Amino acid sequence: MPCHLWGAGPCGQAPDPERGRSSMDLGHPIVSGDSHLEVDSKNWIGRVPEKHRDRAPRVIRTEDGVDAWLVEGSPLRRNSSDLYGGKGRDVWTPNGQRYDETPGTGPGSQRVREQDSDGVSAEVLFPAQVAGPALWRSIEDDSAYRSVVQAYNGWLAEDYCSDAPERLIGVGVLPWTTVDHCVSEMERCRKLGLRTVVLGTFPSGKGYPTPEDDRFWAAAVDMDVPVTVHVQLNRSGSRAGPLFRYPKDLTADGSSRGGIVTQVANDKFCRLGGINAVQLLFAGVFNRFPNLRIDFAENQIGWIPHFYEQADERYERHWPWAEKLLGMPRLDREPSAYLRAHCLWGFQTDRAGVELRHHIGVDRLIWASDFPHQESSWPESRESIDRVFAGVPGTEIFKMVCGNVVDFFHLQDCYPTWEAAREAARD
Repeated sequence: MPCHLWGAGPCGQAPDPERGRSSMDLGHPIVSGDSHLEVDSKNWIGRVPEKHRDRAPRVIRTEDGVDAWLVEGSPLRRNSSDLYGGKGRDVWTPNGQRYDETPGTGPGSQRVREQDSDGVSAEVLFPAQVAGPALWRSIEDDSAYRSVVQAYNGWLAEDYCSDAPERLIGVGVLPWTTVDHCVSEMERCRKLGLRTVVLGTFPSGKGYPTPEDDRFWAAAVDMDVPVTVHVQLNRSGSRAGPLFRYPKDLTADGSSRGGIVTQVANDKFCRLGGINAVQLLFAGVFNRFPNLRIDFAENQIGWIPHFYEQADERYERHWPWAEKLLGMPRLDREPSAYLRAHCLWGFQTDRAGVELRHHIGVDRLIWASDFPHQESSWPESRESIDRVFAGVPGTEIFKMVCGNVVDFFHLQDCYPTWEAAREAARD
């Protein structure tokens, strides 16, 4: 049954006027497009098959009373930078943090109450970062590693988000192994009821696009599963190496270092997920899958207009030799045209980016609270929104803090259009 949340209160109830107070009367829900699920692995490692359970990641309490993650192939990992939870910048330090002392680390029912306190109606819940999928990939055996991914996804859907599925929007984790494994786990996530998935590497498990990745992109489009990248795809360790494999080789390893992808994704103006977007662009993924859109969460947005401008400029300067020497066919459109059509970008407190929003496209921007990480403003997200969006027309605020995330993640069964929100606010 559709559930329209007009403020911070639980489904069907008015928000508490003493919570999530804001000088800006939005008159519509606020949905965070990027928050995080920082939880002790004891919540879900019981789902790992017994034959692999001793290899599953675990949280231990160190001698100095701090929580840390223990997993094979990795040094003991403390997660203090992500265990902030609104403790206060005068109190929190990047060491000495514990799960049982941090908001945002409890069960789904607690998370809903924390949303109420923040004036937020729902959150898209990405996995942990410091203690998440990249750390799990330290497990050498692929079968054991995949069982950890599957255990987390099953717990997320069946034990956590089930407390309030219209408010707890879980992001399924895809394995960093092969295309077939990615497709299989995406299908499984869909059957579990998870609305979206996150890639940590290219679908092949590599740090650059490959032809076999197309099986994944085709499956995502066919199943209508929203695909996300949190910050950027991982290119460390075994995934380190070239940005691109060109039709013609100029170097012994076939990477053609300094090729056109490097020129357009130049680190003087391109950063984070922008590099991956350029890789996909030149791999022809956006041409072959015109309906594919990807959400690059937590990239911030103030840099993107300059990136788009310079991508077009540098492409025009370099495509003639790239066509001759690298065998790269000329693009049908400017790079920025592809990027505007296929990429969404997540941000938090980026006032400069909001002022430049029309150079990116208002319908391509997704606000996030990032709770419980250190960048979060919880429990004062509404006050933060007041500052970041001051002077912005209401229709545009709606898109960035609600409408775009609802559209991309297919949440229309729970959240209203702008017109419906305004009509309900008047009633």
